[in-house]
Amino acid sequence: MCLGVPGKIIDIYQKGGLKMAKVDFGGVFREACLDYVEAKVDDYCLIHVGFAISILSESEAMETLDLLKQIGEFEEQLGTETQT
Repeated sequence: MCLGVPGKIIDIYQKGGLKMAKVDFGGVFREACLDYVEAKVDDYCLIHVGFAISILSESEAMETLDLLKQIGEFEEQLGTETQT
């Protein structure tokens, strides 16, 4: 299964001839390639394996992050229950 995670673009720069960004994933910062989207600072992008693949509204990004958090909490509960 492939998973894209929304993040907020903090900075845009060139690196090795590619348009790159510093992306904030809720306090965790990573680098992503922006060559396949028209994005600007403060945009939210869906990032998959280091590449921005689409632009999201802030509300879409927050909804997706909330769903991912719920999935993580559910998986933690499942893991705890199966260990007892």
